[in-house]
Amino acid sequence: MSTIEVHGTVADGFEAVRAEFAAAAEPAGAQLAVHVRGRRVVDLWTGDGVAGDTLTGIYSSTKGASTLTVALLVQDGALQLDQPVAEHWPEFAAAGKSRITLRDVLTHRSGVIGVDGGLSAEELADDRVIAQRLAGQRPYWRPGTAYGYGGYVSFAIVGEVVRRATGRSLQATYEERIRAPYDLDLYLGLPEALDDRYRETLPGEASAEQLAAFWATAPGPQSIAGIGYGLNSTPPLDQVAFANTRRVRALGQASAGGVGSARGLAGLYQAAIFGLDGRAPLLDRNTLDEFAMLHSTGRDLVAGEAGQYALGFQAKGLRYPFLSARSIGHNGSAGSEAFADPLSGIAFGYTRRRFSPTWSYPDHDRLAAAVHTAAA
Repeated sequence: MSTIEVHGTVADGFEAVRAEFAAAAEPAGAQLAVHVRGRRVVDLWTGDGVAGDTLTGIYSSTKGASTLTVALLVQDGALQLDQPVAEHWPEFAAAGKSRITLRDVLTHRSGVIGVDGGLSAEELADDRVIAQRLAGQRPYWRPGTAYGYGGYVSFAIVGEVVRRATGRSLQATYEERIRAPYDLDLYLGLPEALDDRYRETLPGEASAEQLAAFWATAPGPQSIAGIGYGLNSTPPLDQVAFANTRRVRALGQASAGGVGSARGLAGLYQAAIFGLDGRAPLLDRNTLDEFAMLHSTGRDLVAGEAGQYALGFQAKGLRYPFLSARSIGHNGSAGSEAFADPLSGIAFGYTRRRFSPTWSYPDHDRLAAAVHTAAA
């Protein structure tokens, strides 16, 4: 078993988590931060040029921050989950979308996962541009009859609803209500002054045989899965390069454009469910129960068996059976992972710089299990 040089600290009783991190984490750069019952018990990192406060692209782990922002607005009464999107945004009613609700979008049941002809990397950087393109798009299946992951576009719809309902962007609301008050290293729009802390995401490494086996069954660009992952543009989206552009980092699009650290991810879920720095949890019990409730289970038309959703969040109790039923979180393409378990008191954040060439991350399972065992 190979090991890597590990920096940082663990609390007494969590030494096995450090050992598992040394054995399982991505050597090119990874971070792990964990809170248990209000105390940070794990703060580890590895990789050249990587420190505890290093920032990297977190891809769809961004959806956790965006969902928490929406949950606060629902809790305030500023948004209603079952109100049609078109009541805020009339243009969205085109092409059979008049009855799609905010709940449908958050649970990936809208059928609006991309646009015919695809979205360029330049367009995908900007939620307002994505929303303009989606307004006239016909859904790829009848809304409500199935679900499929809209990896790069779903929260552009949500963001447009937030903007029209409140007069503020989702990103500005997140900054004011969540990131700044808790000083979280998790940004939906990275200030240029912090760019020196950013480390690029890296492509995965694999043998020719591994890659051939993977691409033999990979989705075609015009398939439902290809559209959901933004591969139907010309040229197809370079997902590795996506977060490495300054434009993506600056705009912080709400589906996949976030930048952060493991500390930021763990802190987000700690603040949301348990409270952070002596403050009460951001979500009250009723809101948490609503957003943790299972909504979309079974086979995802885009992500296959990997997609299991609560409301906006992934249903982490189905992903990791040792967690409780109301555990929530969200992972990201490059290998970030984040979740919280209201029962065990765990808030977990993990980042890695290098993509897996086969989009498989067994390090998640090993680290999550090690944390749960130590916490128990």
